[in-house]
Amino acid sequence: MPNRRTFLKTSLLGLPLIASERAFGQKPAEQKFKRPVVVSTWDSGIRANAAAWKVLENKGRALDAVENAAKSAEDEVSCCVGLDAYPDRDGYVTLDASIMDEKANCGSVVFLQHIKHPISVARKLMETTKHVFLAGDGAMQFAVENGFERMPDRLSPDAEKAWKEWLKKSDYKPVINIENRKPVSLKSPSSPAFFPNGAANHDTMGTIALDAAGDLSGACTTSGMAFKLHGRVGDSPIIGAGLFVDNKVGAATSSGVGEEVIRICGTHLIIELMRFGYPPENACMEAVRRIAARDPAAARDLQVGFVALGKSGDVGAYSVLKGFTYSVTNGEINKTFEAKSLFK
Repeated sequence: MPNRRTFLKTSLLGLPLIASERAFGQKPAEQKFKRPVVVSTWDSGIRANAAAWKVLENKGRALDAVENAAKSAEDEVSCCVGLDAYPDRDGYVTLDASIMDEKANCGSVVFLQHIKHPISVARKLMETTKHVFLAGDGAMQFAVENGFERMPDRLSPDAEKAWKEWLKKSDYKPVINIENRKPVSLKSPSSPAFFPNGAANHDTMGTIALDAAGDLSGACTTSGMAFKLHGRVGDSPIIGAGLFVDNKVGAATSSGVGEEVIRICGTHLIIELMRFGYPPENACMEAVRRIAARDPAAARDLQVGFVALGKSGDVGAYSVLKGFTYSVTNGEINKTFEAKSLFK
């Protein structure tokens, strides 16, 4: 006969899944992919996934795969998460990145300047020190001392022109779903997106992967919102906000207005919901609903998207507004999907 403690434990374990089904009315459309599999935010995630897949298809480690994906994005001019990205309002490009492995080891760098691959600096920090988080000049000093080249001060030609155009009005208004907008180039289609009205933008590449051994890892890299306040840091480098991995449960990442993700510890929330039975899509949906509930009127003018990958290869995503996409690659598929959204 079960005692009180056993009874309570059994009862509580059954509640979250029941609650998730009742809360959302129906079960989500199941997306389950054979491992190894890699998932990245946005259409441009296809390019990031290609870099990750070179590792995964050879039974490599998920950690190496997500670092490769992030480095690919940092190198890609049109992705705008690296040194070619738009600057802050004072004309400086500052980069943030985080990485996390299957053992909950993690590293983050924020407000990093002049270094081409902040994701690799974050990994070096994770693997060679007892620290998790480095910022600004200290992060750059650590990078240089560990062999990373300090790149010269510069703005890309398109970024400089966009910044100077923005200065005419100094109107700070993020453009929704800009990561998927086709660039209006000053020179060529491969140039970074340029908006003649000087509207601000943001770009983030979040990647989560499940390798052949069944281990999870994640990486997130960003230049933050263009024309942001000098020193501003968003959710991308914050473990539990823009990225979280629990090897027993899953991994999650986000993109969009980072301040809103920070307020709810978005990716940590998603993983905890998944731990208690929520499918990835429903967990992402609940995180989005919490963002919207804080200020429903304001939520219709901002975008946040979450994507999550479960331990068994199940994938789900959800966003505040229509237009958030994510890309999935494994041995059978290489495709971009549009997430369901709270508002159209």
